[in-house]
Order: sequence, then C-alpha cells, then structure tokens
Amino acid sequence: MIAQERIEDTKEIVGEGVDELEKLLNEKHLTFNEGSIVKGRIIRIDPKEVLVDIGFKSEGNIPASDFRDVTRYQEGDEIDVYIDSLEDQNGMIVLSKSKADKILNWEMTVKACEENKRIKGTIYKKVKGGLMVDVGMDAFLPASQIDIKHPRDLDSYIGKTLEFKIIKISYQRKNVVVSRRQIIEEERKLERERLLKTLKPGDVVRGIVKNITDFGAFIDLHGIDGLLHITDMSWKRISHPSEMLAIGDEVDVVVLDFDKEKERVSLGLKQKTKNPWEDINKKYPVGVRIKGRIVNIMPYGAFVELEEGIEGLIHISELSWTRRINHPSEMLAIGDNVECMVLNLDKDQQKISLGLKQLEPNPWEKASEKYKVGDKISGRIRNITSYGAFIELEEGIDGLIHISDMSWTKKINHPSEIIKKGDVVEAVILEVDIDNKRIALGLKQLEPNPWQEVEKKYNIGQSVKGKVTKITNFGAFIDLGDKIEGLIHISQVGTGHVEKIEDVMQVGDEVEAKIINVDAGEKKIGLSIKELLMDSYKSKDSKERESFGRIEHQELSDLTSPDEGKTEGESQEQ
Repeated sequence: MIAQERIEDTKEIVGEGVDELEKLLNEKHLTFNEGSIVKGRIIRIDPKEVLVDIGFKSEGNIPASDFRDVTRYQEGDEIDVYIDSLEDQNGMIVLSKSKADKILNWEMTVKACEENKRIKGTIYKKVKGGLMVDVGMDAFLPASQIDIKHPRDLDSYIGKTLEFKIIKISYQRKNVVVSRRQIIEEERKLERERLLKTLKPGDVVRGIVKNITDFGAFIDLHGIDGLLHITDMSWKRISHPSEMLAIGDEVDVVVLDFDKEKERVSLGLKQKTKNPWEDINKKYPVGVRIKGRIVNIMPYGAFVELEEGIEGLIHISELSWTRRINHPSEMLAIGDNVECMVLNLDKDQQKISLGLKQLEPNPWEKASEKYKVGDKISGRIRNITSYGAFIELEEGIDGLIHISDMSWTKKINHPSEIIKKGDVVEAVILEVDIDNKRIALGLKQLEPNPWQEVEKKYNIGQSVKGKVTKITNFGAFIDLGDKIEGLIHISQVGTGHVEKIEDVMQVGDEVEAKIINVDAGEKKIGLSIKELLMDSYKSKDSKERESFGRIEHQELSDLTSPDEGKTEGESQEQ
C-alpha cells in the first residue's frame, strides 16, 4: 500500500513518464509467489502486529504472536517471511513469520544432519523421557543423551543454551531427536588424545570427582580417569575420602605418575602444599614437651595430632610407669588435649614416638634403693590371680607372691585358699628386677623351711603317728607335725585289698604308720600301715600269730613275697 502511494506521488512530480516506472515495478511483483519465502524489513512494531516491507506494492502486517519472541526484534531488522497470499480482501499482502521459520529451520536441520554439524538450541521444558529443545523448531532430547552419565535432575537443564548433534530425523513427520552426549564424548576423545600426548608428572590438572571408594577417589580428567589415593589427599590422617571430597566436585590435582601404555594416572592433592615433615627436626626435637589432640585410639596406642598433617603415637607402654593398662581408652579419649614428650623421630618414615609417663618421675628408678632382697615388707593384697597374688607396696609399685612361694608344705591349688583380696600381709623380698619392673615376694620365706630338717628327724623304718588331713582316690595325707605331711598310698593302707580308703579311715582319724620313703628335695614322705602290721605280725610267737587277725599262711605269703628284694621306695610306689 505504501509502495503504491509512492508511485502516485511520483506521478504528480514527474508526470506521465512514471507509467513506465509502474510497469517495471509490476513486472518485478510478478516474481513474488504465494508459498515462497522472501526477505523483508520491519517498518513498525506495534503491541499486536508487526509491519513488514518486502518490496511489494503493499506492506504486510504480521501478528506479533506469529513471532517466537517479538522482543528480540526492532525496526529496521531484516527477516525472512512466508507469502501466504499476495492480496487479501483489503488489498494487503498476507505474510507469516512462523511458517518461514518452520520451513527454513527444517531445511537447516536437515542440512546439519546430512553434514553431521552441530546446532545450537535452548532447552525449554521437561517431558516424559527427556527434554524439549528449541533449535529453531522443536526437537526431543532423550534423558540418555543429555550427558555421559544419567542426570538426576532434568529441571536443572531448563533454560540452558547448548550445542547438540542430530541423531535421528523423520522427514515424513518432521520430528527431530538430538544428543548432547555425543558432543561431550567427542570433546572427551579429543581431550583424551591431547592428554595422552602432553600429560607428564608434575602437571596440575583440573578434573571432576567421578567415584569415591574406601581407598581413594577416581578423578575424571575429561577423557582419562586418574586415581587419587586416600594417602595422597592430605598430609593429615583421614579415615575416608568422603571427608574431603564429594562426587561431582571440581578439583585441581597434581600428576604423580603417568603410564601411557596402560593409561593409568596417579594423582595427588596434598602435593599442592608444602610437606609439613620437611622441618620436623627443628619443630619437634627429642626430649621437648609438646601439646596435641587425641585423634585416634588403637589397641596398641593413641595418635596425637600436633599440627595439620603431623601426628605422633603414644604407645600403650608409654602411658604409665606403674599402671597395667589393657587398652589406651582406659586413660585417653578421642578429642582429649594432652601434653606429652617427644621420645623418637623418624623423618623418612614420618613417625614421631611420644610418651605420657615421661612427664612424671619414674618410681622404679628408686625402687632398687628402697627394696632389698631379704627385707620384710607389709602390704595390702590388691589382686589375686590363678598364679599368685599382687601386693601393693606403694602407689604404682606392686610385688608378686607366686603360688609356689606361699607354703613350704601345703599343696595350694589357688591363692584364695590362704589369702583374700584386701588382706594386709607380710612377705619377704625375693628378687627386684628394675628393667622389667618386677618385685618377687615370698610368704613361706617368713618361716624356716621345715623340709631342711626332715631327713634328720624322719628315717626310713621309723614308726610315726599323725592325723588324717586329706583323703584322695590314691591315698591319705597324714599330718606329722611341724606342717609336714606324709602320704599313705592306697596300696599301703592294710594287709588286704582296699577298694576305697574311706572304708578304712576318715579325715581326723589318728593313725600310726611306718616311714618307707623320705625325699626332702621332692618334699615327700611315704608311709605304710601295711608294713607296720607286717612288722608287728613277724614279732609274734606262733600262738600269738594265730590269734593276730587269723591271717592265712598263703595270704601272708602273697603279701610279703612281692616286696622281697625290692627297695623301700618301690614298695611305696606299689
């Protein structure tokens, strides 16, 4: 319409000669065909419509709603439009922006697919199975094609403008399927090839935490996976890699080692900072007192953090001079602040040995002066075990009375038979071992050893009297006085066969027997009632023998003949 007005205005100025101009213009108009796409220039943008001049005899009005985003345009912009009709009922040409876009975008999409080119698009909504992308036309992005790993949150992609590859196109339905994953894989392949050529130990590279295990983390270096071991994450002790990293974190790491053939990369994180162990000898010389925090407790000791990346070990043996400690947790807990002493330092092995007990005087250093062998002491029974009893001599120093040093004569099965926990007793010091922190005590040594006089006082063949103190299945123990006991074996109880000793005697009975064996070294005295009876029988005359128990001659022969020619000791064993 504007173009026609311009012709009329021209006629008024130049006269009839302008008819030729109109004719030429009309011939040009013949090149405009319905259904074709032409270039046009925006003349005016109104809230509801856009006026476009395509060089035809009239301009065309395009509804603003026909534009995907009319705010992107301004007057004077050149655009592609589709000719719907050369003239409507008002004589105006009918144009469409959306139809032009649809046709051109489809052609562009087909060409990009045929040439395997990338296209740009903006993700604008989530649908079942994936996302919709505006690439000039609607395209579907499956969830499996968004990234190399399945994304957890599809909504986070909405609004992003990215590059895509067309992986499927339907010419009949004009459907398009795109992939972002293919582009990522192509980029990773190129980056992988670059890394294989250029990567070397000492390089600092950026990667993304791909996976975390108990022993470390796998870092994606955009084409190659590298292992960041837990020991290379921090100079300080960490229990698990998750204390420092999370999946998806971006980190700068140092290449420690790179095997091109096996494509294995070892990475380090702590190597980005100075090793705190470099000046360790100056910081913590042996003998210095230091403070730290308990960070870990094991059965063999407690670890103390002295500073970031520096830990020392207090071994369980270095916790106390005197206390018997079964586990460090009896004295320490994680989080405790403690003062200790540096005992040893190994820079190469990155180990510091610490001591807690060294902050106090060692009570055992003066023990050898205070406690002499042969001295008598008095103390309270602190503890009783199956092998002996511990006497507290002073705070932190115990002495042991072994079960074998409790009685010269009595057979003791357990110390509780003669002493109890809490009792105050006297004992004799038998040995003082400062190096092993042991003091041996004796209870029986308070009295002379009665067995030293036994061989002088008791002779084989001697008749003795005593009281039955204990009965066993093999014999009876007889108290002979002076805490000396003798044994009557079951075979020596009588002249006849004895099934059970209880059938012949009871505890408390007074008996008389003959000594048949004396061994002071083994602390044994063998007794025999049978031998005593035999001697008594042999001393009788014939008339008295007959009345003495009425023993048959054969029976007497059986009792006496086996022992003939045997030693007294052998007779006792029988």
